[in-house]
Amino acid sequence: MLASASAQEIYNYTVKDDLGNDVSLADFKGKVLLIVNTATRCGFTPQYKEMEALYEKYRDQGFEILDFPCNQFGQQAPGTIAEIHEFCTANFAIKFPQFDKIDVNGENEAPLYTYLKSKRAFGGFDLNDDLGKRMDGMLKRQDADYAKKSSIKWNFTKFLVSRDGKVLKRYEPTDKMADIDTDVCLELNPVTSSIMARRSVRKYLDTPVEHEKLEAIVKCGINAPSGMNRQPWVVRVVENQKLIADVNEVYKKANPEQVSRDPGFKNMFRNAPTLICVCTPANGGGELDAGLLGENIMLAAQSMGLGTCCLGGPVRFLLSNANAKFFIDSLDIPTDYKLNYIIAIGYPDEQPEAKLRDASKVKFIR
Repeated sequence: MLASASAQEIYNYTVKDDLGNDVSLADFKGKVLLIVNTATRCGFTPQYKEMEALYEKYRDQGFEILDFPCNQFGQQAPGTIAEIHEFCTANFAIKFPQFDKIDVNGENEAPLYTYLKSKRAFGGFDLNDDLGKRMDGMLKRQDADYAKKSSIKWNFTKFLVSRDGKVLKRYEPTDKMADIDTDVCLELNPVTSSIMARRSVRKYLDTPVEHEKLEAIVKCGINAPSGMNRQPWVVRVVENQKLIADVNEVYKKANPEQVSRDPGFKNMFRNAPTLICVCTPANGGGELDAGLLGENIMLAAQSMGLGTCCLGGPVRFLLSNANAKFFIDSLDIPTDYKLNYIIAIGYPDEQPEAKLRDASKVKFIR
């Protein structure tokens, strides 16, 4: 998967190991990382045991924990790094790499932590959890506005970093290790990693998508399951830039106010340079199968460093505006099929954040 330049920035940082040697984070390219600030005399110190179990579970799959002891919270990491390392190995048998003591907040904070906090701000404690309530109350007594700041709040704050260097999540010390385990598992698997990373992209580079990639992506699409293997879809891939530009002129004339309100407007297809048009039987049916095909296409595109957005609005315009008929005609759709939806596809020029998913809508019947 291609990573953006901003995602790769983490590999520019150098830290010191427990022996004082410089270590470039570029040494960890291609690995899923959990970066954590720790302390040996904290109520959360037993998390070392859980972290070591997580490390042993996933280390052979490309997972690393980077441990940075920090004495800024209650002075709970006293002693030298050598003493801290001896304590952690004797009491928790840790095998993941441990680095020199650092500050994670303030004037002398490690540049790595300045970067991590800029990518993932404090998201709050779970106030339905007693421990989360206690942490919130303690910190509010120290600073009523603490939650508005991105600073590290306490020992054992963790950051999850993808194989390509993107800071994915921040976990507070009260977050459950079981949830972190699930996220690590998803990120280590290339299929589930693509699922979790895919976002709807609405800004694209002008760079054309290579034809070979499009062929591979569409092949993934048509290998989606369908009822009785009927494959009730017709797919048209539009690479012709003049065709896209010509129909876009029709759209602009029909929607001048809407276009003028969008300073970044390039075309009616969310500015994408390439389109994948998915058609289904005109008399109905095939929508579920076509949906599975589209999901395959979007996930395959994600895995190849491309962005996508599933579009319905442009379809309604194309079918309702007589001046756009030439575009539909150019697709050479069989007479017993209709255009159902369009997937915009291209190299992304943005990295949208994930929107919250409502896990309460899932129930396990056991």
